[in-house]
Amino acid sequence: MRRQGRSGHARRAGRPVDERGSAVVDFVMVGGLLTMFFLAIIQLALVLHVRNTLIDAAASGARYGTLADRGATDAAERAADLIGTALNADFAQDITTSEVTFQGLRTLEVTIRAPMPVIGLIGPREMLEVKGHAAIQP
Repeated sequence: MRRQGRSGHARRAGRPVDERGSAVVDFVMVGGLLTMFFLAIIQLALVLHVRNTLIDAAASGARYGTLADRGATDAAERAADLIGTALNADFAQDITTSEVTFQGLRTLEVTIRAPMPVIGLIGPREMLEVKGHAAIQP
């Protein structure tokens, strides 16, 4: 049953029949939401990749620094090389080493402070801190 509305458009049971363009609007709104969701997942994956790479570089640097003919400066250089190769040299700006007791063992600790990637690889400095340990040979 069709009735003429006040504006002259045909109406069906209280709803306007003329909804041209509503599919385009729905597509744009849902597409925009899905795009933002997808980009957030990609950014989370990038943050986890950077964090895992820094953890691996700190642990590898600590192990390298505890070899018989190596020292703490060698550990920092090794960690910086690994970070520069895998990510970017900007992530290797703040690397410190120290001798600490960790779980009852004398260890070499390599600490890396790097930017937290918020938009791509850009983010606030020294927000991400990771540590790597290796036992010092007696």
